[in-house]
Amino acid sequence: MSNVLSEEKRQQVIALGRLGWPLRRIQVETGVRRETAGAYLKAAGVAIRPPGAWGRRPPAKPANGVTPDSGAAPPAISKPANEVPPDSGPPPEPGCGPTASACEPHRAFIEISLSKGRNAKAIYQDLVDDHGFRGAYQSVKRFVHRLRGSPVTEACAVIVTPPGEEAQVDYGSGPMVRDPHSGRYRRTRMFVLTLGYSRKAVRLLTFQSSTRVWAELHEQAFRRLGGATRTVVLDNLREGILKPDIYDPALNPLYRDMLAHYGAIALPCRVRDPDRKGKVERSVGHAKNTPLKGLRFESLAEAQSYLDRWERNWADTRIHGTTKRQVAAMFAEEKPALLALPVEPFRFYQFGERRVNLDGCVEVNAAYYSAPPGWIGRDVKVQWDQRTVRVLDPRTGQLLREHLHQQRGQHRIPDEDRPAHAPRSTQQLLARCAKAGPHIGALCQLMYREQNVVAIRRIQGILGLARRHGAALTDDGCAAALEIGVSENPYRFVRRWLERRPQLTLRQVDPIIRQLTLYRDLIDNRTQENPT
Repeated sequence: MSNVLSEEKRQQVIALGRLGWPLRRIQVETGVRRETAGAYLKAAGVAIRPPGAWGRRPPAKPANGVTPDSGAAPPAISKPANEVPPDSGPPPEPGCGPTASACEPHRAFIEISLSKGRNAKAIYQDLVDDHGFRGAYQSVKRFVHRLRGSPVTEACAVIVTPPGEEAQVDYGSGPMVRDPHSGRYRRTRMFVLTLGYSRKAVRLLTFQSSTRVWAELHEQAFRRLGGATRTVVLDNLREGILKPDIYDPALNPLYRDMLAHYGAIALPCRVRDPDRKGKVERSVGHAKNTPLKGLRFESLAEAQSYLDRWERNWADTRIHGTTKRQVAAMFAEEKPALLALPVEPFRFYQFGERRVNLDGCVEVNAAYYSAPPGWIGRDVKVQWDQRTVRVLDPRTGQLLREHLHQQRGQHRIPDEDRPAHAPRSTQQLLARCAKAGPHIGALCQLMYREQNVVAIRRIQGILGLARRHGAALTDDGCAAALEIGVSENPYRFVRRWLERRPQLTLRQVDPIIRQLTLYRDLIDNRTQENPT
């Protein structure tokens, strides 16, 4: 005999049924078994919502002679032997009972995956990809729920942006990958760029991070998307922001120029305010908790290939929980709004600060490049790559000089940067050389007349030799250079002369060694005075 509900409980079941609640949810809310609730709803003429088939089945017909307000008990529930309950889910696989979950044959795999911390979505995707699972995701979710319970979700604000307007970027921890150098597993970093409109994400793995790596990852993401957004929202990571300030942040020059090359600008968040870029934060957590949780890879390429496959098969085809639309479909709408990619990729460079020396040049990788007149002794900013070296004003960033790359030890000095008269600092340097020794002063004057500002560093080198080996020996070396007529590189000749200078012997003529006849006469006089 069927259960008889109280009037209050019966009205509650009928009201929830009219709202379109499924029997399973009514059972959770009221505590009334699904079979009993279904019988009361059929008796009241309320359509029963089957799981996963709402709107595809005709509503149930009311029972003969029974009205919703009659108060009579519903008839006893009887089911044919071959009838399948409406909430039974997909047909069980071979070897399972008629009421068993379709996930039961995969219990061992699911338990191992749960021990690694993987969630229901990741387990379902692995079952479909690797184990030929044909059941529904809800079946896996209920099975996992019975094993460990359901997660708790929190509400968050939604920032709506137009297509192609904004992208959010961030770093997250990636999977463990074997390092090819050490042979040990090493934690990777995962770069994530998420479009604000469609939630399309690009995830890239790397072992290390630097200013150049950070900029290169942005460029790879833009190339994968086929365009760039107008703004890029990021936190105050050192690779992108040198000085955090919500109103006037100091951007990393390389990162700023790379974004400008693609037509984008950086928009840093407030310090300790991750909610401003919640879309990329969620994308990072989605990848960490779903495809990569508990997995290890033997190479970075293998890990990236696995992540790309998951991105293509699952992340792009999912129905996003906020937009209620497929990510790939929304990205197809957003892609035409992205900025077109430039013809050439960005030329990455190095940058730093240098001081202009007495020769009017700055040193970059042991080569020397001139600055405009009037900058001697002042600091400038320098950018260089494999082709050019650029000297910039440190205050305004204005380009002062641009030179082609030069070999080590060589100078790049255009004619307009060569002074017509020796500067005061150079005159003082030549005066110091004259005080160190007459031959030192003469050789340095000759070097400056023939080589101009290029000789400044070599003149400084000769003064350094005088401090190291003594002014007298260095002056002798300069005298030898003048006597021989060395013109190509006198500094190198003097340095080698001092390093390989010959040692004094009795055969050499030297002021401290007298003639042998004087020693002979001295010995004869002493032997005559003392014959014994």
